[in-house]
Amino acid sequence: MSDPSASGAGSTAYDISTVDLDDDHYEVKQSMIRNKYVVRDSAGNVVLRGKQKLFKMKEEFPFVTGDDEDAFSVKAGGILDIAGDYTITDAGTGEEVVVLDEDYSLFVENWTIRDPETGEALATIQSKNKLLSALRHLVSVANLVPNKYEIFDADGGHVGDIEGQFSLRDTYTVDIDDDSNVPKEAVIAAACILDALENK
Repeated sequence: MSDPSASGAGSTAYDISTVDLDDDHYEVKQSMIRNKYVVRDSAGNVVLRGKQKLFKMKEEFPFVTGDDEDAFSVKAGGILDIAGDYTITDAGTGEEVVVLDEDYSLFVENWTIRDPETGEALATIQSKNKLLSALRHLVSVANLVPNKYEIFDADGGHVGDIEGQFSLRDTYTVDIDDDSNVPKEAVIAAACILDALENK
């Protein structure tokens, strides 16, 4: 992995070599096939596709680019993880880029994006509605109500949002401030994963 101190822009150390996500608005939409996702930029171009590999001992979500080239994969750290660590690995370099760490509790959904080597927190994703988060874990019909999340940088500053939309297929919009140093690939992958986990 490149040295984070090698660049003034914090996110470059956590960029993925196979994709260039330089937009600040994305749409994540689930296809009719469960846990299969398409990510579009603000111009409507497909930038990523991801699909959960079924019948695996460890949950795995491989992503490809809009041109169907391998982009990165997200793999659970434990066998049949319901909550825990998910590692994003760059398909171009084979390097671990970041770790998505879910702090599972009944009342809030918190995700922390961490450096895979130091464990340093780079960003957090938090549910805006604690009551809805609790209901989603207890009552399956609550999953019909789209959830909303806030994205914070390492210093706790608000840098973006993930907002669920009312739709037959799960749809999220992901907005990240243009000057944010939050790793966009990790946030978008997290949007797909949190949707897949919520629908268990």
